Amino acid sequence: MNLDALLALLGVGAVAFLALLMVIKNVLYVCQPNEVLVFSGRHRRTDDGKLFGYRVIRGGRAIRIPLFEVVDRMDLTNMIIEVQVKNAYSKGGIPLNIQGVANIKIPGEEPLLNNTVERFLGRSREHIMKTARETLEGNLRGVLARMTPEQVNTDKETFAQHLTEEAEHDLNKLGLVLDTLKIQNVSDEVGYLDAMGRQRAAAIRRDAMIAEAEFKAQATEQKWTNTRNAELTTLGAQTQISLKENERRIADAQTRRAARIAQQEAEVQGMVAQARAEVGMQDARIEQVRRQLQADILAPADAARRQAEEQAKGHAAKIVEQGRATAQVLTQLAQSYQRGGASARDVLLMQKLVPLFHSLAGTIGELKIDRLTVLPQQTGEAGGGRPLGARLVDANEQVKAATGVDLSKALRDHFTPEAPQPPARPVKPPSPRTT
Repeated sequence: MNLDALLALLGVGAVAFLALLMVIKNVLYVCQPNEVLVFSGRHRRTDDGKLFGYRVIRGGRAIRIPLFEVVDRMDLTNMIIEVQVKNAYSKGGIPLNIQGVANIKIPGEEPLLNNTVERFLGRSREHIMKTARETLEGNLRGVLARMTPEQVNTDKETFAQHLTEEAEHDLNKLGLVLDTLKIQNVSDEVGYLDAMGRQRAAAIRRDAMIAEAEFKAQATEQKWTNTRNAELTTLGAQTQISLKENERRIADAQTRRAARIAQQEAEVQGMVAQARAEVGMQDARIEQVRRQLQADILAPADAARRQAEEQAKGHAAKIVEQGRATAQVLTQLAQSYQRGGASARDVLLMQKLVPLFHSLAGTIGELKIDRLTVLPQQTGEAGGGRPLGARLVDANEQVKAATGVDLSKALRDHFTPEAPQPPARPVKPPSPRTT
């Protein structure tokens, strides 16, 4: 009996234990590190005084009050969302196609977790990913409208940063956290980026060609610099050699110069001694010549000088006496001229003119008279009683004397017929001279 009672107690204990395990399993919840547990149904108040109808457990375990609380699990792992926007207009009106990848997750800390609980509690991950994708695409279109295609294509990091800043604000309101956002591809259907790429490729090729040309120019310049330095080094060596050779030549020349100077000094000293000897001899000769000149030239010249002085004195005395006599005669002549008056002047004038006429007549040779015209003596006043012929001849002579035109000859040539001229004989060219 005791054994049956013991078995019965063991069976009841086992059933009770199993029941307890089942109860504990249903009311005890263990939270994994990558999830949160939301216990809904009871009110709780936060430190800042806010009232919530749920409590959140992250990590660890908690007991659910049966009939009063409901437990929901929310996964905190990353959600990979592919973002794709087509024909989104950028700044400048160019439609672009953008492809990117974003990593979204549910925050594990309050207060963002409160937004997630309010908006996505009981929702599937697909619904959360769809909401996040639509939000990112809207943010992507907004950011793209503020950037040019060149900025989007060349600076994807800046584009992603702007997109992250704008999308993070909206996602935080939804209770989501944007971990990363990468732009994978940027394209367009109108070929703008392709043209820009070709332009950039052309610019790159141009820069490459410029760089290559500059490198070649630098290489050529370096080559010629090296050549120049080598030539300068060679010229420097040759210059040093030339300087040393010049120094040797200068030393040789100085040595030869000293020898030549000594030789020339010896020759000069010999010539000086010879010249001194010749000077003594020349002094003696000079004294001899001086004495000879004194005897041969100076003494006769002194005598001739004295004789000339005496002759000049006699000639001068003669001239003086003649001048005195001439002056006396002129004085007497002037006195006679003053006493004679006008008759004396005429006599004196005739005395002076007669020799002059003789001199003038002697200068005139034989005269040949072609024509002699005798005019009657002029009578009356102003030629009123003169004959017509005399007046015409007188007028012709005056015109001829004044202008050089012979009126009578001009009239005679005008009324006299011209004689026929003989034909001109041809001039025979001179025969060429033979040399």
